[in-house]
Amino acid sequence: MAQAMRNTRKIVIVGGGTAGWMAAAVLARVLKGRYGAIELVESEEIGIVGVGEATIPPIQFLNHMLGIDEIDFVRKTQATFKLGIEFVDWTRLNHRYFHPFGPHGHTIDAVSFHHYWMRLRSQGDTSDIGDYSPSTVAARMGKFQPTAPDARPGGPTIAYAYHFDAALYAQYLRTFAEHHGVKRTEGRIVEVAQRAGDGFIESLLLDNGTRVAGDLFVDCSGFRGLLIGQTLKAEYEDWSHWLPCDRAMAVPCEGGAEITPYTRSTARAAGWQWRIPLQHRIGNGYVYCSRFISDDEAAATLLANLDGKPLADPRPLRFTTGRRKNSWTKNCVALGLASGFMEPLESTSIHLVQSGLFRMVSLLPRDGFEQATVDEYNRLTNIEYEQIRDFLILHYHAVERDDSPLWNYCRTMAIPEALRHKMDLFRARGRVARFDDQLFVEPSWLAVFLGQGVWPQSYDPVADVLSDAEVTARLARIREAIRRMAEGMPTHRDFINRHCRADRPVAA
Repeated sequence: MAQAMRNTRKIVIVGGGTAGWMAAAVLARVLKGRYGAIELVESEEIGIVGVGEATIPPIQFLNHMLGIDEIDFVRKTQATFKLGIEFVDWTRLNHRYFHPFGPHGHTIDAVSFHHYWMRLRSQGDTSDIGDYSPSTVAARMGKFQPTAPDARPGGPTIAYAYHFDAALYAQYLRTFAEHHGVKRTEGRIVEVAQRAGDGFIESLLLDNGTRVAGDLFVDCSGFRGLLIGQTLKAEYEDWSHWLPCDRAMAVPCEGGAEITPYTRSTARAAGWQWRIPLQHRIGNGYVYCSRFISDDEAAATLLANLDGKPLADPRPLRFTTGRRKNSWTKNCVALGLASGFMEPLESTSIHLVQSGLFRMVSLLPRDGFEQATVDEYNRLTNIEYEQIRDFLILHYHAVERDDSPLWNYCRTMAIPEALRHKMDLFRARGRVARFDDQLFVEPSWLAVFLGQGVWPQSYDPVADVLSDAEVTARLARIREAIRRMAEGMPTHRDFINRHCRADRPVAA
């Protein structure tokens, strides 16, 4: 049964940071003040996690929808450009591979490109799959430049995302949201009032005595889950048996002359270390499993593997990988860490806020909260979380490493049936099993499968229709076009200096 709303609707967002101000900016832009008032409640006493500095390409859609100028955004958030992720020591020690954004080659006669590449490999060709990826080739050279609007149709194109300072990004979105009518209220929440009878959230009491009432509440309170967890008791599903890392140490350090146009993930004995280059510093962190290493040992490992002088003491974080079974409960929608936590291995944290927001906008209640609408939101959210979860598990499970207890556990653990099917199908004939609207597309699965040693026994037989000479010639042309394009680009540092260098350094 639909739960009644007042004629004057009001959305209350709890928590600032990246998630809260993303929600405020998107809702203000899309609703244009015609759905109801939007108020964000946050307390300066409560810090934000703020380590999610790497993104994936869909954030460009968000920025475009908000009308954000890319050059202005990059300058004001000390941002750099990201072509993908380099994985070091994951499959085995002294091994690395690259997960690029964008495709490898292009479809030929309705057959995915990699089947032609595998056909030539079976005949002795030694080219790497990355040779056919514009983002990979540019990353290897340290180059960056967006594809020109007047580029030749059908030619190689660059897909990219960003690294940015999460605190500066939240400030940037706050300015945008407040300009578009969002009211910010300062205060720490000391009480959440629920409606008698159905338990819907009715209002928030702040420590200064202010009471904030609303109809729809958006919980962006981080790991606390103040509304969704502490108040509404929405159940949390623990996935740590598949993704066992439960802690992280984060620290910024000084940068160098070079700014690599990619994130680096280096596997360690008890987890992995991220490296995210910004204009004014490098963000670093060690994600690890506390069963196999102490906090002090993790901090020491992190500090011993920095590019430059640390700019702060390592900051500890604790988490449990998983998600709420119902991220929309009663009249509350949880976003970001309040909804669930997928460790930042593939830079999905900010994207999950974005996708949750757009899903919520498409299902906003009109006159009440229909259960079918709530159920659909939760159904789609759960599917997305599970698909991302399986992609992350692949990184941990498909390894040859046997040099530490963590990797022995991950290599031998049982995995979800959906992931097992994907691995079996790819091993059988190089086919990637996908579903509609899945975040990680075929090239992403291909890069990680091959990078982590999951190789197919055969390829699509339709790839045998063309002659050897034709396939060889086509692939050579693709490689050459990509190489020429990358060689003609400026270095990543030069592109930033020419077009979008931040006005001044910002203290870490």
